[in-house]
Amino acid sequence: MSELFNPGYYTEDDLQHAGFRHVGSNVRVAKNCVIVGMENISLGNNVRIDGYSTLVAAGGGHIRIGNHVHIGGYCFLSGAAGITLDDFSGLSQGVRLYSKTDDYSGASLTNPTVPEEFTNCKSGPVHLGRHVIIGSGSVVLPDITIGDGVAVGALSLVTKSLQSWGIYAGTPAKRLKNRARDLLAAETLLMEKLSSADR
Repeated sequence: MSELFNPGYYTEDDLQHAGFRHVGSNVRVAKNCVIVGMENISLGNNVRIDGYSTLVAAGGGHIRIGNHVHIGGYCFLSGAAGITLDDFSGLSQGVRLYSKTDDYSGASLTNPTVPEEFTNCKSGPVHLGRHVIIGSGSVVLPDITIGDGVAVGALSLVTKSLQSWGIYAGTPAKRLKNRARDLLAAETLLMEKLSSADR
């Protein structure tokens, strides 16, 4: 079978000396990703970043990715003020996480070609807790914490922090109902299996 159109993935062996702050084990990063500021990016164990995703952590920013994290294709992570994805969190295709954004009110100039003194950017870290999943096409704005176990539906706009173990959707995202915690038992079984395999 031809792999002509499959660019493939870099592995942790390829990435160990690429300049990342940290690279764990069993890491896969698609070869057609754009990554800026590798020295400010940490990748945990069992991480996969799919094609055409962009991670930017230049300057004083950072992106910290925990263990068992998947980032779907065409995602954009703007880590100027910091982004953290805790263990077992995941982004579906086309999710955008912004830790810094321009002022859209017209009170100041916008875009990165303008000196900072003429802009009024809003910034603040974005933190996704454990077992958070963000649906396809969703956008998360700066200075937001998404609590453990939150699920955000596709095409949602997250404008404020979200409380743990809820299912949210909409523009802006609103809590619809509680999310089941059965996955915590599955996590325990997985960790036991991995632990026994390491012995």
